[in-house]
Amino acid sequence: MIILGKMQTLRVVKKTDFGLYLSSDGIETSYTPKKNERVDVPSILLPKKQTNNESVGDTIEVFVYKDSEDRPIATTTRPLLTMGQVAKLTVKEVTNIGAFLDWGLAKDLFLPFKEQSFRVQKGDSVLVTLYIDKSSRLCATSKIYPVLRADSPYQREDQVSGTVYEIIDAFGAYVAVDDCFSALIPKKELFTPLRAGQTVQARVTKVQPDGRLVLSIREKSYLQMDKDCEIIYDALCKAGGFLPYHDKTSPELIKTKFGLSKNAFKRAIGHLQKEGKLLIEEDGISKITENQ
Repeated sequence: MIILGKMQTLRVVKKTDFGLYLSSDGIETSYTPKKNERVDVPSILLPKKQTNNESVGDTIEVFVYKDSEDRPIATTTRPLLTMGQVAKLTVKEVTNIGAFLDWGLAKDLFLPFKEQSFRVQKGDSVLVTLYIDKSSRLCATSKIYPVLRADSPYQREDQVSGTVYEIIDAFGAYVAVDDCFSALIPKKELFTPLRAGQTVQARVTKVQPDGRLVLSIREKSYLQMDKDCEIIYDALCKAGGFLPYHDKTSPELIKTKFGLSKNAFKRAIGHLQKEGKLLIEEDGISKITENQ
């Protein structure tokens, strides 16, 4: 079988002036094609400029896709992305129908608007995987959740790096750790605004039974407190020594002003009060000066 979107070994069955015709010709493959992945042709062309004095009966490893006229064609060039993988590709152009990505082949890879989890711009790097559209053409989608792996080597409290590929307000920020492992920063952990396409450093807080990771972009509370105290104290100094926020202030206002949870805010101002740096009052917090 000849399969779209995969590197595969095919046999030379015919030589012509414009290239070689290749066929699976009984060659076994361990890959099971999904719906529409098989190219139902007896043979496929490898253009002459990619040949190297092969003879009928020789085998060649090629990638199969469709050319600008939607004809199945083979290439010895290995693209940056194949079926079932995830890769970060550069946006070369954005048109009124979608974006075109550089994946290392002569024909750019099409990313339709409906397959974009966020609107991409020329020059952006976007994580995508391959799918086959209704016209049996290879296209890209940034909806990569189904193909991300759940067998990461990471454990609870490990530090990881990943790319935010989608943000759903009801759930949180979806992250591809190492651009291949499935992870989520829950909504309750999003005290700092994130955007799709952003690279984040995070801490593993949990490994789900299915292997997917749960992350936090904050340190453990006892490690994070010094940073939280610094944020609050700096804001207090810049405000002239008084801020109208206290332990009764709503969590929404605390998050908007400081990027902290209500609990983190309360821990920090309590710590600063114990250090003699501020005073918690009914209407806010005030800086303690040397003369007080």
